Amino acid sequence: MKGATNCEYCINYIYDEDWNCYQCDINLDEDEMRKFLTDSFYDCPYFQFNDEYKIVRKQI
Repeated sequence: MKGATNCEYCINYIYDEDWNCYQCDINLDEDEMRKFLTDSFYDCPYFQFNDEYKIVRKQI
């Protein structure tokens, strides 16, 4: 997916009950983590749209 990505719509952005916050489930390296924390992680190569209705569309 090209263009700016929004972590809130990513399947890898999960809620951590231990820390009571959302976090990226991908193991980011040091440079990627800095970009993520400073909110400048655009065109994320790990972005996968969280489309929970994808399976339902295949059943139709």
